Amino acid sequence: MRRNDEMKLGVMVLQGGSHESAWRDPRVPANGGIDIDYFAHLAALAEGAAFHFIFRPDSPSVVDQDHATIARVNRNDGFEPITLLSALSSRTQHIGLVATATTTYHQPYHLARMFASLDYLSQGRAAWNIVTSGYKFEAANFGENELPDHDTRYARAKEFVEVVKGLWDTWEDDAFIRDKQSGVFADTTKLHLLNHRGDYLSVRGPLNIARPPQGYPVLVQAGASDAGTTFAAELAEVVFTATPSLEEGKRFYATLKEKARALGRDDDQMLIMPGIVPIVGRTKQEASEKLERLHSYTHIDVLTGVADRWLGFVTDLRSIDLDSLVPETLPQTNLFQSRQKLLLDLAVRQKFTWRQLIRFISDSKGHLMVVGTPDEIANVMVDTFDQRAADGFNVLPATFPDDFKDFVELVVPELRRRGKFRSRYVGQTLRENLGLKRPFNRFTLATVSSRP
Repeated sequence: MRRNDEMKLGVMVLQGGSHESAWRDPRVPANGGIDIDYFAHLAALAEGAAFHFIFRPDSPSVVDQDHATIARVNRNDGFEPITLLSALSSRTQHIGLVATATTTYHQPYHLARMFASLDYLSQGRAAWNIVTSGYKFEAANFGENELPDHDTRYARAKEFVEVVKGLWDTWEDDAFIRDKQSGVFADTTKLHLLNHRGDYLSVRGPLNIARPPQGYPVLVQAGASDAGTTFAAELAEVVFTATPSLEEGKRFYATLKEKARALGRDDDQMLIMPGIVPIVGRTKQEASEKLERLHSYTHIDVLTGVADRWLGFVTDLRSIDLDSLVPETLPQTNLFQSRQKLLLDLAVRQKFTWRQLIRFISDSKGHLMVVGTPDEIANVMVDTFDQRAADGFNVLPATFPDDFKDFVELVVPELRRRGKFRSRYVGQTLRENLGLKRPFNRFTLATVSSRP
């Protein structure tokens, strides 16, 4: 199993931080979600520390159900990811740019153009976080009453990604000769129509932009249900997941790597990068006080509303005795099935009351959370990496910019001291920096394969 000794690191950039009440911290800009200078500062911090990428999550909807929750969260005031990262491409030089876009309510031709454009704007640093819509309020924004069922969303997603990849392969890498003397701009013998007709999509092509610098922008995926892991094993190059314990991380890592291996994929061509929420303090007490301060900002309407959402809107926590134990089962959701199962399984194992579970969800969303000194956080990260529960991490600082700055200044040097994280960029593109191969053009490959 090939793997070098250095972990990969990304950071999820959010309006105020990963904690639900981060925006109330006096040090956090309240209008950060719509401030390009704020995001440019975060990108500069990450790039200065040689992070592999910044990661921008998204949903094309307001995701909360009740006005009581909507009134107290800041997530409904932020830039669309491809727009934001296109702007940041001109204010960064090396760091990868991961934008989230749903296959449920986009059209593949549009996304193929936008991500190819972002790859050119950034000179080969784009990545697509492929999601199927998981919030029930998205459907009504696109003329539907309900989301398609879970498996249908993944079936469409698989076809969608294959269509987008086919569109990126429209032009061979050297098709645009741009010869002023002859007057020939493009060699049309190197132009290929997709002519796709499938179960969900019909797309002719060709795409009206050259093949992206990376061949394809890096393909990132975050599902952990049975359908999600099958999708990841087939298509994903970076997998973002939630594994709140070492043992769970090792199981997920081994299972997904084996699935990919069975499909003929190399282990080092699919990187598993779970989320980690590091609460860093120069002492353990200082770290704990940081978390307690965030707790003091969090209203009960936020706690219950956010927990209801991550559990798939199958509960009404405002009418439940919060000091009662979480039951072993809940009705299955059509939304985030894997996250609902992860949270419920953890609550049962830990014998959580509802109050404890909703606090846990507010703090970590089910990700690995470490509250401690730089040495303690580095220990957990290195142990998780060395025991093959991760190829790296997507870092979710509780607040921006201060908690992220503390991670960069205090934890990253510890990782480097142990030989587990790089000190500079080594490649020109995101693929090169992640150790991922540039994909062949399917049409060129088919032509070569058909030769005697």
